[in-house]
Amino acid sequence: MPELSESIKAIQEGAKEDRFTYLTILQYHVTTPEVLPTLNDVLQDADLTREIGWDLVQMLLNIEGSETCLETVARLGNPREVVIKIMEALEGLAVAWNDEVIIDVDEPGVVPDSKIPGKFITLLGMLAILHRRIETKYPSRFLGPSLVKVFEAYQPTPEMTASVINLIYSLSGRKRPPLPNRKSSINVANPDQDGDSSKNAPDPEAEQEDPKEEAMQQKLLQAFVTCILQRYVNAKDMLWSPRLLEVYNPKKTVPGRKTMTEAFREDEELQNQDSVVGQLVALLRDLGLDKCPREFVKVIFEAPVHTDTLAPFDDFSSADEIHLSPGGAVCLIAYWIFSKDVFGSDSPRPEMHIFPDHAAILRRFLGREMQSEILASPGIADALLAIGLGLEHRNLIKEADEMNLMAYHHSLTLISVFHPHIQVRNAATSFAGSLLHADPDDQNRLDILEDLLENCMFASLKACAVTWLKEELIAAKQKNLSNQFSSPDVIERLQYFLFPDMLSLNETSAEALFEFWAQNHLFLLQVANFAYFLFAGFTHLVPAGMGAAVGQRFVEPLLAAAERLQKADGADGEDHMQLSILTDRLRSLGLQ
Repeated sequence: MPELSESIKAIQEGAKEDRFTYLTILQYHVTTPEVLPTLNDVLQDADLTREIGWDLVQMLLNIEGSETCLETVARLGNPREVVIKIMEALEGLAVAWNDEVIIDVDEPGVVPDSKIPGKFITLLGMLAILHRRIETKYPSRFLGPSLVKVFEAYQPTPEMTASVINLIYSLSGRKRPPLPNRKSSINVANPDQDGDSSKNAPDPEAEQEDPKEEAMQQKLLQAFVTCILQRYVNAKDMLWSPRLLEVYNPKKTVPGRKTMTEAFREDEELQNQDSVVGQLVALLRDLGLDKCPREFVKVIFEAPVHTDTLAPFDDFSSADEIHLSPGGAVCLIAYWIFSKDVFGSDSPRPEMHIFPDHAAILRRFLGREMQSEILASPGIADALLAIGLGLEHRNLIKEADEMNLMAYHHSLTLISVFHPHIQVRNAATSFAGSLLHADPDDQNRLDILEDLLENCMFASLKACAVTWLKEELIAAKQKNLSNQFSSPDVIERLQYFLFPDMLSLNETSAEALFEFWAQNHLFLLQVANFAYFLFAGFTHLVPAGMGAAVGQRFVEPLLAAAERLQKADGADGEDHMQLSILTDRLRSLGLQ
């Protein structure tokens, strides 16, 4: 390890040597932060830095405090060569993330003192300077691959996202007036904006730019930002759909309990999430995405199911070959609706309806593997719900007479089962119920309920179906309607799905009973309450002789099974409480 004075002298005097020899000297002596001021002084020689700058990127990146030297390299080095080295460094960061990520089911994350975000921010600051320096006939050929490497190394941390936003501001300012400054509580180094651009050396290989380039660069930036937006939203709990429900139904909020809207307004971290998404959407507006015509919506649901938005960034000949991220476009529309209705922003009105547009988008994203898609992209699932809620609120239900409500309703109910956040699940349940009750075709409503009760394997959804059925029966009576829900025929049709044969429980082991209870308790509790509602209140809908049959095949064996579980070992306090509620309700029916 050389002495500091020795290293400083070598860095100063070695510049007189040939470039290869000098690089060898630097590799030996530039290893600590103390020598960096001396190196930066030497690098003010523009000819020297133009020749060796690109070889210093990786060397300096690993030394703490090297940002000033790297900014000098970005301003004076050969911009095309240095960009290539930065792409290599970003690729290395992407690999490093995989090595550093902590695999923890409860709290996944990265090492708290990771150096990667700082390196990423430094490299993006350099890119902003370099791409503004490059004067070539086809600058998009440098921009596209750079953006791919940025995205591959990007993680949705506040600082890294702020750095990406700074980069796009700089790049989009190439052909536009300076973009307006938007406030954020997250500030990161931004040498292109805060530094002295007069120190930038000219591009030694400058060429006249092709007239087609402006459109291609704009489309690249649009597509890139939609990719960032998608990744950020999928990593955060934006809770757009439940927050919209609070705004649409303020009377349903519980007095004294903090709403999600209030939580996002008061919590700094949640405020920052809203702010970041707002800045990304503002970037897209500055880049020309400020309307939501039918053609924009159509592209989303006509796009291939599995598409790599960034794939064409390395090889394209026109702006038409570059496409937005479909998931990012969904998040953009959702935020337009959300910000308009929650913040009162001047967002564009989406030219779409639930049927056929939103139904097609929902089908395109959820596909056949709905559970895996929802779990893999929870932010997009929330955004899809927010769009649906916003369209319903605007009464944009259907454009034509034809609509497949059952398939659409099925997708909503699966979000209510599989989404990892309970508030989004509740929003999906609320939306599904609202849309069901709003369908003017009572036969269609009954068919959907019957399908859920007969074929659904999820007890929570079957419990929802029981609630929706009860609401239909109440509405028919209160409004004095004559429809599928106003006569005993509806209970006759559904009775074996509501009150199935439980006699086999008499021969079931205690272990099997516990499993049965764990899987079905939500439905059983709801059905017991529905039975009381029916036999104690809506007796005019009970078919003749049904009470005795239900008591024999459903109430008696279920009551006996519940009493066995109460006495068996293995039931916890929650189980005992719910079993007690069930047995009390079943006994109150007087059917046993």
